[in-house]
Amino acid sequence: MQFAKIALKASVAALAVSLAATSVPALADAHTEAGTAEEAATTEFPLTPEGAAQFIESVEQEYRAFATPAARIEWLNATNINFDSNTLAAQYGAELSVMSVNFANEAAKYAAIEGLDPDVERKLGMLRYAISLPAPSREGAAEELSAITTSMGAQYGAGKGTLNGEPINGSDIEAEMGNLERTPEELAEMWASWHDNVGAPMRGEYEQYVTLANEGAAELGFDDLGTMWRSGYDMSPEEFAAETERMWQEVKPLYVALHTYVRRKLNEHYGDDVQAATGPIRADLLGNMWAQEWGNIYPLVAPEGAGDIGYDLTDLIQERDLDAVEMTRIGEQFFSSLGFEPLPETFWERSQFVKPADREVVCHASAWNLDNVDDLRIKMCIKPNADDFITIHHELGHNYYQRAYNGQDFLYLTGANDGFHEAIGDTIALSITPEYLVQIGMLTPDQVPDADKDIGLLLRQAMDKVAFLPFGLLIDRYRWSLFDGSVAPEDYNTAWTDIRAEYQGIVPPVERPSDAFDPGAKYHVPGNVSYTRYFLARLLQFQFYKAACDQAGWEGPLHRCSFYGSEEVGQNLNAMLELGASVPWPDALEAFTGERQMNGTAMVEYFAPLMAWLEEQNEGQEAGW
Repeated sequence: MQFAKIALKASVAALAVSLAATSVPALADAHTEAGTAEEAATTEFPLTPEGAAQFIESVEQEYRAFATPAARIEWLNATNINFDSNTLAAQYGAELSVMSVNFANEAAKYAAIEGLDPDVERKLGMLRYAISLPAPSREGAAEELSAITTSMGAQYGAGKGTLNGEPINGSDIEAEMGNLERTPEELAEMWASWHDNVGAPMRGEYEQYVTLANEGAAELGFDDLGTMWRSGYDMSPEEFAAETERMWQEVKPLYVALHTYVRRKLNEHYGDDVQAATGPIRADLLGNMWAQEWGNIYPLVAPEGAGDIGYDLTDLIQERDLDAVEMTRIGEQFFSSLGFEPLPETFWERSQFVKPADREVVCHASAWNLDNVDDLRIKMCIKPNADDFITIHHELGHNYYQRAYNGQDFLYLTGANDGFHEAIGDTIALSITPEYLVQIGMLTPDQVPDADKDIGLLLRQAMDKVAFLPFGLLIDRYRWSLFDGSVAPEDYNTAWTDIRAEYQGIVPPVERPSDAFDPGAKYHVPGNVSYTRYFLARLLQFQFYKAACDQAGWEGPLHRCSFYGSEEVGQNLNAMLELGASVPWPDALEAFTGERQMNGTAMVEYFAPLMAWLEEQNEGQEAGW
């Protein structure tokens, strides 16, 4: 099962920086002593409201001119990993980093001016806080940091594990981790070899990356890179950290109940020698390299009767002999049913749908808009299975979002916050219900599961949606601890194992050496992609989904709703999407859902029947770990 797939490949519209909406008061609070880099920056326009507006106009023009050629280089690098593409990507990355830091330093000066136009003020805040990887201003630092990140990315893309002693690439090893015919010994081999071969070699570079990125963040007035990352959510970094923990506590009881049930089933299947009846779960037994989603092992935990949902989506795809393009056409059809325009013909000509046989590529699924207008593409290594069918819907959600806001000013060419972008595609994917499969002809009406199968349907979804939540939260919490220095380099791997045990309740299948670097075996860590967006997206998608079902007039159980074919939902959704980042995210959220706070209540409501059932099943069991 691919889970690297759910990352948004930040379009170069955002220029590899997460341009999330930022409140100006937060900027004023964080702007203390920015240091010599800020003092050295020259001011081309006068320090007046008019000069600030001229500065913003100049920045947007320069970024727009840089964006398309840079995007094409990034595309080539991702779809043909070699020395030349790595070199070009590193060069453009270094230039981008210098541009971004210089603009951020300049923006800090203009932000202190009174009487700014609100739109200019907002954009100055975005420039200030939106750099995902700030390079120090000293000579050679940007090039050094770019070379390190390019190297780590290339190592990940070309990484291999082993299965029965034979090399196996990243895409295939992810699929094999979900193969229920593999023995515990084979699963442990794949898990350990991937982490050893991919993660460990980049540990030294990652230490350098932390040092350089923190140095760059300090020049911009932040305590560390983690503080900078948390500053882009229309609230203070401290408030954001507290808010995400609040949301986790809302849904944690559901996760603990699921963990307790799954652990018992794995114990029954494998025995005490492989999986104990109490305590944490062995990480390689959950059907995924990172134990972040557990849907692949559903057959092992499905209860008799209630666990049989009556059909298997992978089987339906393979019975119809759907290829990668045909699967993608079905995804496009969903959006067309909501009234969205078809994807451009260039999408079909330029996307990477399958893994090429003649070169190394990054199979991690991503969505792109290379010219910030309609050069939309996806990059995947699609296999004919349910996971990739759902991923296609998710990635197309990014594409339609990108196109919806393409009329905004350049700095607004991104989501209301980064969680929004991830949630849109997942909202569509939630609507892949039996009713939807009937509507598109993949199921016949008599194959639709009866209501007594609902627990099975919900359990299967929870194995992905609910199981992911602590992982979605902990990756950034772990990195925040590296950035703020509370975890020393010699403790990098121990801290990783500890936080996964704390939040997920899992442990490695083999003893891990202290000099390993297991987090490097997860794409987003060497890729410098903040991960809290995915946690937010898992909750936002249920808020969006419930709002869409209400607007479509759905009257049945929430988990059976499909809003396929509702042009009213499409119109309302597009009205939110086309805002991009031009308004604070609470305004965008309210426009579609009527709520101004992200929360887990819609997810809890969706899975309420399952929670009641899990509590019955877990009676007498030791909950948690």
